[in-house]
Amino acid sequence: MASVLRSAPGGYAPAQKDTGIVKPKGSARIAVHEGLALVPLEARKPPWLKVRSPGGVNYLRLRRLMRSGALHTVCEEAGCPNIGECWEAGTATFMILGDVCTRACKYCAVAHGLPTEYDRDEPRRVAEAVAELGLEHVVITSVNRDDLPDGGAEIFAGTILEIRARLPTCSVEVLIPDFKGDEDALATVVAAKPAILGHNLETVERLHPYVRPGGRYWRSISFLGVAKRLDPRALTKTGMILGMGEEAPEIRRAMADVREAGVDILTLGQYLRPSPRHIPVARWVTPAEFAEWKRVGEVEFDFKHVESGPLVRSSYHAKEQAREVEAGAPGGIQEMLEADVPAPAELRPSRLVPLQAGRPDAARIAG
Repeated sequence: MASVLRSAPGGYAPAQKDTGIVKPKGSARIAVHEGLALVPLEARKPPWLKVRSPGGVNYLRLRRLMRSGALHTVCEEAGCPNIGECWEAGTATFMILGDVCTRACKYCAVAHGLPTEYDRDEPRRVAEAVAELGLEHVVITSVNRDDLPDGGAEIFAGTILEIRARLPTCSVEVLIPDFKGDEDALATVVAAKPAILGHNLETVERLHPYVRPGGRYWRSISFLGVAKRLDPRALTKTGMILGMGEEAPEIRRAMADVREAGVDILTLGQYLRPSPRHIPVARWVTPAEFAEWKRVGEVEFDFKHVESGPLVRSSYHAKEQAREVEAGAPGGIQEMLEADVPAPAELRPSRLVPLQAGRPDAARIAG
């Protein structure tokens, strides 16, 4: 069911959103940026962030199919710089459950607001599109749907099963929300046996409450640990965006935390500011630094694979990862943490000081 969109004054409202009522994302200023020399909005991007405009045959064919089937891709919604390369290579990332998100992450290009659409037939339509295109690998992600009892887990599982029934040769990866720490919802998706189960941490612990106010740092990490416990043979994956104000020791700490949850694959990419309503870029991360983080992740922390580069996004080179990376064992974090702890966005401003619960003690992560 579609709705006439209304956007509050000053809100971030991308054009042609048709599955909900768009609301403001809030201020682009965050406390942790005070004192930093931020990158001005009008500043020119460094040369390593420039890409050719997409326009190949497969890209145009897939775009036409998206429009005719009323389907959404995060490639388009989030303005991914790799859209041309991935679509030409026969991979795509479908965004299910509408195109309006219940959360207001400060870095995300997807519209925030009140979703109105819940299409139970969406798994079939997505699967038919995947089969028609003959895709070799598909990533299924979604907006957050905190308005639904299971966060949309049933639709995720149904989409995986529908694709597998129509195109058994296509590997299916999911990039799922945290379902507010609901282990039953997670189990619903895990039972459908995706080739890769991903959930993005996005940033380091100190920045997390400010740039991702609808989530919790340890909830996301433990969510991945529980997924690995539920199916040790599944590949698990998470991603982080650099350039939002994090420091090198914090990146190392986040790497250690997600490895403690048994995560197999890590992606690292550059934050790109979608609009003036989103937080500024704190710095441009060089290709050399990204290369060093890949080495640190694979050599020092023993990730099975690290995809690290300025233009890397969660689904970049996902097909190769699904076929070449072998799943590792569960980690020390195997129980859900912070499932019953309110996210920063759910607390009154006067209660913002104690938002960070701190690291779980050894007893809590023993598994």
